[in-house]
Amino acid sequence: MMRAIEIAALGWASLILAGCNEAASKAMWDNVKIGDLAPAKPGPGEQQIKTANIDVHIYEVPAGNIEKLEDVWESVYTRGVRFYSYRAFAGNLFRVGFGKRFGWSGTEDLLQAAGGKRMAKIALLLPDGQPQDITVTGLNMPEELSYIDKELSREKAVIGPGVISLRVTAQKVAGERGVCEVIGCPVFSVPMTSPIEPLAGRAKQQEVKFTGAGFGLKMSPDDFVVLGPRQYLSERVTLPGLFFSNLDGTVFLSKGRPPERKISVRVFVLVCTGINY
Repeated sequence: MMRAIEIAALGWASLILAGCNEAASKAMWDNVKIGDLAPAKPGPGEQQIKTANIDVHIYEVPAGNIEKLEDVWESVYTRGVRFYSYRAFAGNLFRVGFGKRFGWSGTEDLLQAAGGKRMAKIALLLPDGQPQDITVTGLNMPEELSYIDKELSREKAVIGPGVISLRVTAQKVAGERGVCEVIGCPVFSVPMTSPIEPLAGRAKQQEVKFTGAGFGLKMSPDDFVVLGPRQYLSERVTLPGLFFSNLDGTVFLSKGRPPERKISVRVFVLVCTGINY
């Protein structure tokens, strides 16, 4: 899908749904609180894993309500967010905003007021400098994709089959405790678990990092960042259309009306929940 671009990067990876049998578990779990399920503190001789903890909330909002997201963008700031190229980022129709402590619940209310539905919550434990990918959408066959690179050139690349992801990396900030640098970037990759080196190397060569749509910022616990589209695009031939638009639609519930499937756009919220290095 494109020529290779160099970046340490951002990136969208796995959803976990859990349930339990109430009848079998009721007595055991009646009085258990979330805090009771926290990992035990390391004992003597044990070393705590050093990670930045990021919760990723993925929302979908009806495409017809995208103007209502203006309330979300007005509640966050771009101050403190850095880009490989802001003009390329904006040219790719990506939009990002940063919120400080305790503002996340208000932003969540605004997303719900726009008709947003939370599709997933993914907890990332990010060791220093090691990226994780959050899968956004898949490609079953080769497709030509248009995007703007960080040099402001409009490029085209043929990608697929494979997945488009949001790659997220956290790095320690030298001399600052309780702070990490979080970097995000859209990436196309071919999932490969084969231990055979030539096959793994071939998959790596097919990877495309969309550096022009990358961003970074310093985060502390309770800080959050919102990533979404500047507008709705009704096609998948551009990076923003493929990354943000769900043309298959999502079933939304409206008060007093039957469930209805609507074309939607994705909005990502990354919340820093802890820094352990």
